[in-house]
Amino acid sequence: MRILGVRFFRGTVSDAVSRAMAGGLVVIPSAPVLVRMTADAAHREALLGANFAIADSGYMVLLWRLIAWERLERISGLEYLRLLQQRLQSNGVGSGPVVWIMPNSISRDRNLRWLRASGHLTKLEDCYLAPVYPSDGPLNDRALLDLVLARRPSHIVICLGGGVQERLGYFLKIGLEKEAGASFATGIHCVGAAIGFLSGDQVRIPMWADYFYLGWLFRCFSEPRRFIPRYLNAVSLVLLVWRYGKDAPPASRI
Repeated sequence: MRILGVRFFRGTVSDAVSRAMAGGLVVIPSAPVLVRMTADAAHREALLGANFAIADSGYMVLLWRLIAWERLERISGLEYLRLLQQRLQSNGVGSGPVVWIMPNSISRDRNLRWLRASGHLTKLEDCYLAPVYPSDGPLNDRALLDLVLARRPSHIVICLGGGVQERLGYFLKIGLEKEAGASFATGIHCVGAAIGFLSGDQVRIPMWADYFYLGWLFRCFSEPRRFIPRYLNAVSLVLLVWRYGKDAPPASRI
């Protein structure tokens, strides 16, 4: 199913993870991330260039139901990450290494503790500390691409903020297609802050709150100055969905 030109997966979270295990770029765009499609061409290109997206935004799912009269089941990003981690753990080292991209050393250490406690034997060298990327425009991280080409991981899990991770994932997807060829089918998963909710690096969101689409409220209480303006800006998603429906909106900076 397409919403604003983005290919959203229809099915269960288990089906989504099974599809993602075969390779390709998977994004989990929040409402604010979808709104940014109109402000930055590189961001728009990354969302449209993903193999598929996970409909984690309850706000978007409800809007689509009200405006398009079409049902799209929400897939929790937290549940997606939990199941992905379990699948990666059960596959073992025989399927190739996994590279985790972390925002900083503090988050890396907390996330590593959670991964190891969950049974995933992730090593320090499996983690790449991301530099400070520009807030818009195309991304180019040659050091990361060289690392991926050298290690040839079966999966890359990007644990960065929305608006950055999608562009980074798209950069890796295009770079790997050009330099490694179609035979190297790695999965690129833009899971964002989900791992931080599980590891304690960010405010913990109870599963009941996630089920009732209230994760955004917990984030607003935890960091009101950061998240309240962000979610208020997402109100404009109503106009985008109403005007463009299944079609991709134009970006102002092409």
